[in-house]
Amino acid sequence: MINFQFITNKTDRYDHVESARIALEGGCKWLQLRMKEIPMETMEETALKVKELCIIHRAIFIMDDHVTLAKKIRADGVHLGKMDMPVKEARAILRDDFIIGGTANTFEDILQLIDDGVDYIGLGPFRLTDTKKNLGPILGLDGYRKIMQQCKEQEIAISVVAVGGITENDIESLMQTGVIGVALSSEILQAENPIEKTRRIVNLVNR
Repeated sequence: MINFQFITNKTDRYDHVESARIALEGGCKWLQLRMKEIPMETMEETALKVKELCIIHRAIFIMDDHVTLAKKIRADGVHLGKMDMPVKEARAILRDDFIIGGTANTFEDILQLIDDGVDYIGLGPFRLTDTKKNLGPILGLDGYRKIMQQCKEQEIAISVVAVGGITENDIESLMQTGVIGVALSSEILQAENPIEKTRRIVNLVNR
């Protein structure tokens, strides 16, 4: 499992394809294309461009939410939030040929997602973030410590990635809670030099 996942976003400076290129050039090897409320034709066109970039950079390409499109364009997998298609339904469509990730906010969520058949879990949010609506309760470091300790006690070994408003300065403390890595978006795209910022984050999570 890759320790750092970049989640694309559209900003005043970058579109989804450009934000993907930045992260990949900075050394990201696990990229999630997250586009909400976009016409399917536009989404497919963008997804194909991002997939090609991922192939060039030998990175894993994950589609957020859109299971059917992920299967059509042969993405590496999908990430499913709580309001997206149920994991079991997605697994029935994708079989074992695709990676499926799921969003969790509690230890009970993790247990359910494992039962449903996910390959990894995005646990959060760490703090408030402008890039995602309908957030669950904020976890903070104490929340991660508690949940990861519960996983340890129950001998749960699934890969858990921290997500939600994480900055470069949070990474060292978060990695000490037991998560395998972090997922970021704004911290990179708002940086003065986003490619260099990506390189620093990749180095941090791989220490």
